[in-house]
Amino acid sequence: MNELNEKELRIRYIRVLEKFSKRSIALLKLSDFDFERFKVRTLKNYEEMKKAKEVTLTSNYLIGLKKFIDLILQSITNHSKTFENERDSLLKEANLLQKEKNRNNYKKDKHKHKKFDDGY
Repeated sequence: MNELNEKELRIRYIRVLEKFSKRSIALLKLSDFDFERFKVRTLKNYEEMKKAKEVTLTSNYLIGLKKFIDLILQSITNHSKTFENERDSLLKEANLLQKEKNRNNYKKDKHKHKKFDDGY
C-alpha cells in the first residue's frame, strides 16, 4: 500500500510540473505576449504547483523540467524592461527540454543494413 502511495505521489508531482511548464510555454508563445499577464498567471500556477508534495526526480528529463520551472520563476523576478531576451531564452530552453523528452522515442537504428539476413 505504501509503495502505491509513493507512486501516486510521484506521478501527481510529475503531472503538476508538466502542467505548469506547458501553461507557461503556451503563454510565452502567444503572438500578443504580455509580460504582466504572464507574470500573474505563472505565479497563480506556481501556487497550485506548491500544493503537490515534492518527490525526488531521477530522469534527465524530469530534472531538466524542474530546472526549467526554476528558470521561469527566476526570470519573472529578475528581468529586463522588455523581457524579450528572457522570453527567447525560455523558449529555447523549452525546446531543448522537449527534445530531451522525445529523445527516447526517436532512437535511430544506425546499423540496420549490416544485420545478418539469411534469406528465410
